[in-house]
Amino acid sequence: MNSASSNLTNNATAASGAVSPTAGTPATPAAAAASTATPVASVVNTTAATATTAVASPTFSPLYQQIKALITQSLQSGEWKPGELIPSEVELAGRFKVSQGTVRKAIDELAAENLVMRRQGKGTFVSTHHEARAHFRFLRLVPDEGVPHYPESKFIEVKRVRAPADVARLMDLKSGDAVIFIKRVQYFDGVPTIVEELWLPGLIFKGLTAERLVEYKGPMYGLFETEFGTRMIRASEQIRAVCADAGAAQLLNIDLGTPLLSSERVSFTYGDKPVELRRGLYLTSRHHYQNELS
Repeated sequence: MNSASSNLTNNATAASGAVSPTAGTPATPAAAAASTATPVASVVNTTAATATTAVASPTFSPLYQQIKALITQSLQSGEWKPGELIPSEVELAGRFKVSQGTVRKAIDELAAENLVMRRQGKGTFVSTHHEARAHFRFLRLVPDEGVPHYPESKFIEVKRVRAPADVARLMDLKSGDAVIFIKRVQYFDGVPTIVEELWLPGLIFKGLTAERLVEYKGPMYGLFETEFGTRMIRASEQIRAVCADAGAAQLLNIDLGTPLLSSERVSFTYGDKPVELRRGLYLTSRHHYQNELS
C-alpha cells in the first residue's frame, strides 16, 4: 500500500497563511449562445443551412439538446435560483417555440443529471444542496449498520495560500493563484472517520473564513451554493488503498499503518468548470464506500 502522506498535507505545508483559530454550461451548440428570447426554430434553420454547405457541421445537435442548453444557461445565469420552481413545460415550449415533448425530453436529461428535480403535482424545481437527498450525493461513506447520516466536522486549518502546481493543474488555475485551503476531521457518532483537505479558488470563495465554516451547521456544499453562488453539479474521483501515516493516525486515533481508503475528487460547476479539489482519507472499520452504477 502507498503511504497516506503522499495524498495529504504535502501541498499544504508548502503554502503560507494564518491558521484557523478553531484547531456552466457544458459544451453546447451555437444555439446555446443565443438569447433565451430567440425562437429556437430560427437557430435550427441556421444550423440546417450551414450543414448544406459543409460535409458535417460540428455544431449541430438535436433540438431537445439545444433546448437543454438554453435551460442550463438560465440555471447558470441565476434566472432560476436553487430550490425555485422553473416555468412549466407548456410555458417553456411557448418561450422557445418548440413542442412540449421536446421540452420534456430536455428536462428529463436535466433531471437525470441532478440539475433539476421533479415533484409530483408541484412541478420542476432547480436542485439544491439543501435537499436532504442531496447531502449524500457526494458523501459516499455510509455505515455498515444503521441509517446513513451526515458527520460532524472539526476544522484544523482554514487559510488563504498560493496554489501548488499540482493543485493548480487539477483546478485549471495558474500555479501560484490564490486558493482557500481547508483541513478538517469528520466524526460519525463521535468517532473520527475522515480526514479531508480541500482547495477552493480564492477568487470565487473570497471571504470564506474558519468562523463562517464553524457557525454554519448545514452541508458545506449548501454554504457554497447560498453564500458564494457556486453549485457543484458533478465530480470526478480516484480511489485507492493506502496505509495511515503518522499524521493521519494521530487525527483518526488509529495505529500507524492502519488501512485507509484514499480519494482525490475534483468537483465541477456549470460549464464543466472545476471549483473544488478534495483529498480525503477514510477509515472503513465501521463504514464502506457505496456507489450506485446505472
